[in-house]
Amino acid sequence: MSAPTVESADLVWMEGDQPFSSRFDDVYFSRDSGLEETRHVFLTHNRLAERWRAMAAGEHFCIAETGFGTGLNFLAAWQLWQASAPDDTYLHFVSTEKYPLTRTDLQRALAIWSELADLSAELLGQYQDLTPGWQHFSFAGGRVTLTLLIGDLFDTLPELDAAVDAWFLDGFAPARNPDMWQPALYQRMAELSRPGATVATFTSVGDVRRGLIAAGFEMRKVKGFGRKREMLCGQLQQPPAQPWRAPWYARPERSDKRSAIIIGAGLAGCSTAHALARRGWQVQVIERLPDVAGAASGNPQGILYCKLSPHHPPLSRFIQSAYQYSLRLLQRELKQGEGRWHACGVLQLGTDDKEQRRQQGLASQGYPASFLQAVDARQASALAGVEISSPGLFFPAGGWVSPPTLCRQLLEHPNIEVRTTTAVADLRYDGSQWQLLNEQGDCLAASGTVIICGAHETARFSQTRHLSLKPIRGQITHLPADAHSSRLKTVLCADGYVSPARQGEHHLGASFRFDRLDLTPSKEENRHNLQLLQSLSPELHRHFSATAPQGARVGLRCTAPDYLPLLGPVLDPDAFLDQYAVLGKDASQQPTAPAPWQPGLYVNTAHGSRGLISAPLSGELLAAWLGDEPLPLPRDLSQAVHPSRFLLCQLVRGNASSSQRSKQ
Repeated sequence: MSAPTVESADLVWMEGDQPFSSRFDDVYFSRDSGLEETRHVFLTHNRLAERWRAMAAGEHFCIAETGFGTGLNFLAAWQLWQASAPDDTYLHFVSTEKYPLTRTDLQRALAIWSELADLSAELLGQYQDLTPGWQHFSFAGGRVTLTLLIGDLFDTLPELDAAVDAWFLDGFAPARNPDMWQPALYQRMAELSRPGATVATFTSVGDVRRGLIAAGFEMRKVKGFGRKREMLCGQLQQPPAQPWRAPWYARPERSDKRSAIIIGAGLAGCSTAHALARRGWQVQVIERLPDVAGAASGNPQGILYCKLSPHHPPLSRFIQSAYQYSLRLLQRELKQGEGRWHACGVLQLGTDDKEQRRQQGLASQGYPASFLQAVDARQASALAGVEISSPGLFFPAGGWVSPPTLCRQLLEHPNIEVRTTTAVADLRYDGSQWQLLNEQGDCLAASGTVIICGAHETARFSQTRHLSLKPIRGQITHLPADAHSSRLKTVLCADGYVSPARQGEHHLGASFRFDRLDLTPSKEENRHNLQLLQSLSPELHRHFSATAPQGARVGLRCTAPDYLPLLGPVLDPDAFLDQYAVLGKDASQQPTAPAPWQPGLYVNTAHGSRGLISAPLSGELLAAWLGDEPLPLPRDLSQAVHPSRFLLCQLVRGNASSSQRSKQ
C-alpha cells in the first residue's frame, strides 16, 4: 500500500488573526465568534451537556468529526466535558483532516481564544507537524483521547473501528468543498454510529439533509448561528445493515470489571498498565525478576529508531504512527535530562546503494522537516559533531531514552500495584476468572482479565503455545566516554547504532545471534559491535579501536515471523481450527459464528528491537480493545498485529489441524 503525501493547510491571515483557506476560499470559523458558533452548532445541538451529565462511572463517549481544522471544535468539546461529565468518565474524539495545520499556524489560530489557553497549551505541547495516517493523543490524565485521521476521509473513515455517539459534520461549505459532502460519507457515518447517535452541522443545504435522511438519520432544520438563518441537526433512526466482518478480528465481550493483571514489567507490560490506569482501571503487574525492566527492556540507553519504507507496508505504517505517539508520551511523562532521555536527533545513514535509494524514496514523499530531513555527509557531520562519510536521513525529534527509567515512570500511578520476584508458572480458568499459579500450583492472584507481556515467554503457557514467537539474542557494548567521543551529539544508526554519552558511557550495538540464547556477554560480540562503528563514523572507529569496552549487556529480543507485534485477544486454537475449518477448503467463505475467545486473555508481545517505539501505542491499543473504545490504528493495521493472524494463515493454507495443533 502506498500512502499519499499529505499537504499542510494553505493559509492566509485576514485582519491579522483570522485564518482563511486559500485552497477552499473559505474561513475556518465565523468572523462573528467562532467559539460561540461551535458551541451553538455542535455542542448544543448534539445535546452534549445533558447527555454527559447522565453518564455512569466508567462509561465513555465518542465524538467523530469531519475536518479538524484549527482544533477549535475539539477544544470546545473538551472544555464542556470538563464542566459537565462525571470525573470517572472518558471522552474519545476522532477527527479527519486532509490538510493539517502546521504547529506554527495552529498556535497562531488558537491564540485568539484566551479562555481555551490551558487546553490549547496541552494540545500544542504534543502537536508536531503531522504525517499521514493515524495520530493518537492522550490528555487530561487519560480522560480525553484524540485520534486524528490524516488523509482523505474517503480513505480513512472506511478503516475506522469505532462506535460513534455524536457527529460534528464540519469542513468547508458544501459549495466550496463538494468532494467531501457526498452520500458515501453519510452512509459511512451511519455504519459507524451507535443506535441513537446524533449529528449536527452548520449547513442547511438540501442535498446534505436528503443525503443524511437516506442514510438513516432523521434530520430537522433549526435556527443557525449569527447571520446564518438555519442549520441541520438530527439523530440516527434506522441503523444500516452492517457488512460482514471476520469474527476472528471482532471485539470480545467487554468486561464490566475494570481490573486486570499484567504478566511482565518490561516496556510492553508497563505501557499497557499505564494506558489502563489512566482510564481508571485497577492494575496489578507481576514480574518474575527482582526489578522492573530487568530483561530485554533493561538496556541503559534505547534508541527511538524509526526505519520506514517508501512503499508503506503495514510494518512501516505501524512504526510511523507508533514513533510519533512515543514522542508525545515522552514529552508528557518524562522530563529530559539527568540520564532520562534526550531528543538529540537520530541520523540514519545510507551506507550502501540500496539503503540510499530507500532513503531517497522517503525523502521525496514530502514529510515535514520536523519529522525527517535528507542530509549529505557534510551536513550529517555537522549535525553529529563527528566525521560522517555517508548521506542519510535526520529525524530531529528522535533520540535516546533510558528504558528502565521510562518503565518506572509509567508505573508511577495510584491505580498500579507491582509485585516483583513472582513467577507465574501456569494459568487456569475457573469459569469466571483466571487463576495465576506458581510452580507448586498455589494461586498467586486471580482476575477476569489477564494480559501477558512476557516477550518470547508469552508462549510458555498452554493457552498461548500456538503463538509464533522467536527469541533472538542481542548484545550491546559499553564504551567509556572522553572529551573527544563526547563531541557526538546525535544517535548514529545503520546496521548498528552508537549513542551520545550518557553518564560517562556510550552504548554500541547490537548483535543478532540465532545460535545461542544464554545471557553471558561475549568478547566476539563486542568485537562485532566495534566493527559496526566503521560504517557509522570512521572517526569514532579509529578513536575506539584501541579502547577496551568497560562492560556489555545481553538481552533476548522477541519477534514474530512478519516482524510485527502481537497485540490483542487470544483465541482457543483447537476450537478455532474446528469452527472455521471451511476456510481451509474455500478461503472466500464468510462464517458468522462468534470466535472462540479465551475469555479475558490478551497478549502484548513481539516488539523485537523496537519496543521503545511500538510499546506505548500498543498499550493504547490494548486499552481500546478492553474498553470497547475507538481503536487508535486503522482496521487493517489492527488486524495486521492481531494474534489471530497466524492461525488464520495456517488454516487457509491448509497446513494446520486440531490434531496437529494439540501436539505442539
